[in-house]
Amino acid sequence: MAQEIKAPAATKHAATFGHVESIPRANRRMSNWDLFATWIGANANNGTWYIGGVIAACGLATASTTLIVVGLISYVLLAVASYMGYQTGLPAMALTRASFGLRGSFIPSIINVVQFIGWAAVNTFIAATSISYIFSELFGWPVYGKPGGTFGLIVGILIMSVLHLLSISLGERSVRLIERIGIILVVIFVLWESVVVFRMVSFHDIATWQPPHNLRMTSGVAADTLAAFNLAWVTAASDFSRFTAKKSAATTASFLGANLGLFWFAFIGLFATIGTAVTLNHFDPNNSDPSTVAAKLGLGVLALLVIVLTSTTANAVNLMSAGSALTNMVHKLSLNVSLWIVTLAATAVTFIPVYLASFLDVFEAFLDGIGMFLGPEIAIFLVDYFFLKGKHYRFAEFTKVRGAYWYHHGVNWVAVASWILGVVAYWGLKQVALIATTVGATFIAMAITAVIYYLGMRLTQPQAAATQE
Repeated sequence: MAQEIKAPAATKHAATFGHVESIPRANRRMSNWDLFATWIGANANNGTWYIGGVIAACGLATASTTLIVVGLISYVLLAVASYMGYQTGLPAMALTRASFGLRGSFIPSIINVVQFIGWAAVNTFIAATSISYIFSELFGWPVYGKPGGTFGLIVGILIMSVLHLLSISLGERSVRLIERIGIILVVIFVLWESVVVFRMVSFHDIATWQPPHNLRMTSGVAADTLAAFNLAWVTAASDFSRFTAKKSAATTASFLGANLGLFWFAFIGLFATIGTAVTLNHFDPNNSDPSTVAAKLGLGVLALLVIVLTSTTANAVNLMSAGSALTNMVHKLSLNVSLWIVTLAATAVTFIPVYLASFLDVFEAFLDGIGMFLGPEIAIFLVDYFFLKGKHYRFAEFTKVRGAYWYHHGVNWVAVASWILGVVAYWGLKQVALIATTVGATFIAMAITAVIYYLGMRLTQPQAAATQE
């Protein structure tokens, strides 16, 4: 059971700010396998496949190199953030109270609610597209993208929303159950996909294929796209590691699981998209989603059903993280109520690309926004915990008005200013062609933010920034 962190007895009548639930180690049930499976399931999904298809516009060599390098860097940060949850038993957004302030933590919480609702919508849209293909096979309905195909997509969105409500009905327990079952089917599916792709197109043809010049993506754009995709999970790491009593599960298992899911599904998306382009002698990044590729490769209804399943496993993680962030802002909401709210919100957001723009346009705009806001946030809360606070937070202060983490009226303006400057740095770096087209802006902006925050805290709040006893 979770336990509420309260002020010490001597200050029990002092004003408090919400409650924070810490999971005692004796009550933690997630094993190494559970965390490993959770993070494989988080990445072994439609969105990861789609990302692989999108960066196919770089060509195989550049896309592969960028995918591996960005994945390893991103998930080292995931393991580090996951360690924070293991050590404290606290959810991710509650932990940001120590760096941003009790009220200031609303900033990263809002970002997390928005981004994970967005990711849930992305996965739902792709899965609903698969359902429209299934309806076409079973009932002869037109597929999405053809005249009259929108109806099948809408029915698919509603079906996926019901599945998502079922997947989060029991909170952490249902997520754990779904990941344990789903990971087996995901592994079988990816192996099958790999065999089919390489039966149709040789590796030599895939390796030598080059995208049309007008559609070519640079390594810097690919790096920022992948970083935005990967870093989203870093802000949710503690939401799951707080349920394990094993350090290796929080760090090593999480790192390996996230990378395995990323590499496996992104590479199959990359190979399948290039394979389809070679087979059809035509490349269209709008057709990179797994449903379209699976249909064009003739993989059948079973493949489409597994795509639907992977959306459910991934969105169980997305919705859990969004719900956890919402409870940090609206303290009276229970986690289960928050999960219902964010699931219904994600359903509404899924309809945006149906009526307003192409899915690829919405997806790329979404990723660009995530990369701009997430990187600086992550830099701040990691620097705060590991370098300024010496890996030790004072739990009683997480709810105390005018306590150590109250700062100025509940906001640490050094953190807020650092975050804003980090966002500006990201935007500015994107305007520098040498950076934007080669290594990307994300990790440089994170480094700049980390230095600004560290120095700002040391100069303005030396006592608050000192290692805590």
